[in-house]
Amino acid sequence: MAGTAPGHDGERGDTPGYDEGGEDRAPCSAMVAPARPYLPRSAAGDRNPWLIAWVVSIATFMEVLDITIANVALRHIAGTLAADQDESTWILTSYLVSNAIVLPISGWLANVLGRKRFYMICVGLFTASSLMCAMSTSLSMMVVARVLQGAGGGGMAPTEQSIFADTFPPEKRAQAFALYGLTVVSAPAVGPVLGGWLTDNLSWHWVFLINLPIGLLSLVLVGWLVTEPEALRRDRRALLDQGLNVDVFGFALVVLGFGALQIVLDRFELDDGFASHFITTMSVISGLSLATLVAWEIRHPQPVVNIRLLRFRSLGICCGLMFLVGFLLISTTQLLPQLSQSLMGYDATTAGMTLGFGGVASFFLMPVVGVVTGRLVQPKWLILMATLGVSWSMLHATRLDLDVSFWTMSFTRMSQVMWMPFLFIPISAVSYVGLPPASNNEASALINLMRNLGGSFGVSFVTNLLEERSQLHHARLAEHITAYNGFGWNTPLAPVDAMVQAQAFIMSYLDAFWLLGLLALVVAPVALLLPQAPNGAPAGH
Repeated sequence: MAGTAPGHDGERGDTPGYDEGGEDRAPCSAMVAPARPYLPRSAAGDRNPWLIAWVVSIATFMEVLDITIANVALRHIAGTLAADQDESTWILTSYLVSNAIVLPISGWLANVLGRKRFYMICVGLFTASSLMCAMSTSLSMMVVARVLQGAGGGGMAPTEQSIFADTFPPEKRAQAFALYGLTVVSAPAVGPVLGGWLTDNLSWHWVFLINLPIGLLSLVLVGWLVTEPEALRRDRRALLDQGLNVDVFGFALVVLGFGALQIVLDRFELDDGFASHFITTMSVISGLSLATLVAWEIRHPQPVVNIRLLRFRSLGICCGLMFLVGFLLISTTQLLPQLSQSLMGYDATTAGMTLGFGGVASFFLMPVVGVVTGRLVQPKWLILMATLGVSWSMLHATRLDLDVSFWTMSFTRMSQVMWMPFLFIPISAVSYVGLPPASNNEASALINLMRNLGGSFGVSFVTNLLEERSQLHHARLAEHITAYNGFGWNTPLAPVDAMVQAQAFIMSYLDAFWLLGLLALVVAPVALLLPQAPNGAPAGH
């Protein structure tokens, strides 16, 4: 007779021969064995897991789409709300701050409230706050609405990844994350074009109103089709029965640490860096809070952020690699449109199309990578190859100049993001190797936190680098503007300065690409430290 498979928390392994249900039962005969392996934490119940994967991807698509289309409409929103350029950035910052606060604690909240309930709360909050954004008549009302929207969005992606990890057996998990990856890469490709069209042809209000039907559809389908498995209910009851020891101090440290850090990263260049007392104060608050958070959470019996999970080699390394993914790819998502609009005269729609072609490339590669990951090629070799590929693409981008064509810009973007499936899917799959199944919620929160932090650090780094290097190059180039190299004393200064400024800007962009390529090259060997995934099982053993 088949007994309980060895594993964590006394749960059965993914072994055929058990009926689907919450309690152990006698093994079935081979003639009536279920078609799918028994997964005690699956959100699919007796339904097709691919249907559940599609259902929970709807809201994440909505959230990622909204981030990109809101960026396009920012100038129009600020004009309607009578906000200047500096004030309007708080429309983006407020979302990012609340998002950064909720992300690290989303695993704990899912355990306490129940995963399905927490997910639906996040979707409902995001949808309702989107309506509030569309109805905003002042900057303060918009900022409050964006804070609520960011809080809802912060819990969706980690919960969805946890559902994927629990609902699919190890041999199918990479393919499942490929489906998740399709939503992540397709939304940024569609977002800039859709945002520009909505803003130009309707109004900026539709940037937020478009979330209503998508959010309501997600709520209905999740409530109807997604299951809260008995294994998760038992875990929640056990957690509540032993007395819920709410980590209030840890939560306060999360708010102060990650909230202040996001403000520093988002406002660093605008507020003149460490020359600003505000930035310096926020940096000190963030540093002290996060250092204290690490020491506190390691000892707390019910930590709001389970930092102890990072002792698992696979998760710890994957969190670092996911930080790199965010740092490299999200920062370049801002670089190329900014370059094409500021120096090449592209409008917002055309600039968005340069990103769109990259999204198309990733869209077609995602399913392929999902099939080969773990089955044909070990995840660590795919990650190593992709990191080296990203390095090559960044270094190749240093050959750009002011006369490049639209198709050259599009190919540059394609060469950068075509490696994203080879990074995202293997990293997401191998992250759960060796982890206790009950920790999937908290592990997903850590992975998504690192990706978002990487993106925030990357954008801040690139923005400040462009500012500093453009000033340096402008000064160096201006030194050579004399009557002895073709510029007479009667030459108008304005056109000459415009030429120098343009050259200084393009040189600063090339510096950014060079440094990003060098960073990817240096970090690439870290992939070799990842554990070997069992044959045919990219994750979860």
